[in-house]
This record gives sequence, C-alpha cells and structure tokens, in this order.
Amino acid sequence: MTKPSAAQQNVSQPLYVIVSLDVEEEGLFSGRYASSGCGVRNVSLLPQLAPLTRDLGFPLTLFCAHTVFSSNEARPHLAWMRDKCQAEIAAHLHHWSTPPFLSCEGSPHCAEGPPIRTDALPRELLRQRLGTLLDAGRDFQGAPLTSFRMGRWDLKSNVRPLLAEEGITFDSSVCPLRVFPGGPDHFLAPTDPYWVDDAPGLLESPVTQLPLHPLLARLWYGLTRRRPVVDSFHFWGALSPNPVWHSQSVMRTATKMLLRRGGRVLSLFWHSSEMLPGGSPNIPDKAAADALYQKIYDFLHWLRENYDVMGVTAAEFRALAPSLHFGTRPTGDGDW
Repeated sequence: MTKPSAAQQNVSQPLYVIVSLDVEEEGLFSGRYASSGCGVRNVSLLPQLAPLTRDLGFPLTLFCAHTVFSSNEARPHLAWMRDKCQAEIAAHLHHWSTPPFLSCEGSPHCAEGPPIRTDALPRELLRQRLGTLLDAGRDFQGAPLTSFRMGRWDLKSNVRPLLAEEGITFDSSVCPLRVFPGGPDHFLAPTDPYWVDDAPGLLESPVTQLPLHPLLARLWYGLTRRRPVVDSFHFWGALSPNPVWHSQSVMRTATKMLLRRGGRVLSLFWHSSEMLPGGSPNIPDKAAADALYQKIYDFLHWLRENYDVMGVTAAEFRALAPSLHFGTRPTGDGDW
C-alpha cells in the first residue's frame, strides 16, 4: 500500500507518535489510594510489549510511580525495557503513595476515596514528594528524569512552574475535553504541544483526544462548564487513539481526523495495571488483556503501513520540538 504524501497528511513533517504507559501500583481502579502495601506485579508484563518497538518501531515512554521505582521486584523489568527496547524512563507522581506522608496517610481509612487534589496540598509538601519521586528515578536511571505526567491528570496551571524548577522539560498531564470534579479543567486544551509561558523550557504535550467538531465542543463547554454534566462530553463527543477508551475503528478515525485538522502529534496511552488480568474493570481476565495488546499492535501496524510516522519517546520529541516551531499556550480558559 502506498503511503500518503506529506501534502496528503496536511503536514510538512511526519506524524510524530508518542506511545506511553502510566507504570503504577495495582488497586487504583478499586477507588482505593493506599500509601503502602501496593502490589506491582503488572510491571513484570511490560516485556510483552517489546514487539511494538522491535517490529513496528514505536519506542515506549514509561511514566513510573514511586512505588515502582522503590520495588526490587519491578526495577529489573524497567531496566530490561530501557536496555533492550529503548524505552524512556519518565516520572509519574502518585503523591498519595510518595513520601513524606502526613500522619493520617498510613491508616487504612485514609486510603478510602480519592486523595486530596495537588493544588490543595501545601506547596512545600508537593515539592518534597516530587523531589522524592525524581530522586528515586535518578537512583534507578543514573541520570535525571526529564519527562513527567501527574497521576489522575491532576495538574493545574498554578502547579506547572514547579516542574520546570525541578528540571522537567516535557509534561503530558493534560487530557483535552475533560473537566475533573474538584480538579483541573482541561476541556479547551489544544491537541498539539505548546510551550508554557510561566514555566521556562517546559513543553506541554497533551494526550490526543479530539471533539467530533470543534464548534460542538465550544458550544457544550459554554453551556455546561459550571455544571457536573460538562465532563460527559468525553463519553459521547470525543474520539481518541487511546486503546482502553475506544475501539480500533474509533482510534483510526481519530487519527484521520487529527491529520485533516493539521495535527502533528499523536499521543496515546494506557496503564500498566490494565495489562494485568483483573487489574481494572475493563480487563477482567486474560482474554481481555490479550485482546487489548492485539488492538494496540494492530493499530500501530496500521499506522506504520498507511502513514508517514515517526515513533518517538517523550524525551526524543522534546529534543525535536524547537525545530518544529510550536507556539506558546493558546488563549483559553482552563488549567492547562
């Protein structure tokens, strides 16, 4: 099959594809956010993803929580992915399971329900927890980690400068078309990356999620932004290449729509715990886990066969970004 020309893709460069996982402890899909005693068996399944890189040319970005870096069970699997599959080791802050802990956070009762939002934490405590995560990553990697994603997409704009202060140059904590109760408003965030004005050197690169039509999204947001119903748009008015959220046909449609609208970056993600049978409601058994992997492989194979694509890690893309002439944050309301 002949691949479309760059003009047909409506871009002068290839479509840059960032494939990432949030590598984390188990149990989060149960609604419990424990500070200790969290299993990380799912990390041993990461080597099953090697063909995505070896066969198809898509290196992975592994956003790792502190529970993973601190696990002697998990670290060898991360090292194998880095050394054998060119995966990038990046940082993923689950602040509720990252020291130092408040006195109440060691109790089982404290694990019930969602954790406190990051912007409501004392700033110095958040800084200390971020430092703990980055120190653990540096200990594992032998070098600073420069790419980041906040757990639960819980990064408001007033927290983002802290990342730049700690040496982060690439962030992917924004999920467009979402408004999280009590948390950030990412609804109007753009699809393509942008430079953050108040965080020097920080490139914000949202995960890919597109409205069926931009005017529909803006109309919905204008009518409902102060109501709980606003986030329902994610379930009926949005398309994405994210394999747990959408079918492969929707993933392909989202890609075509992105290219028609001039997008230059396709960013898809899932959670490492979603590779573990029974690790989430969407993956009840091994058959579902196998089907998820096959969906991801088939989609990336389709991308490779049909488009001019370049698989990149977050850090590789950040190195290319200055030459791609992305702008600064567009005007718009929200925490992005």
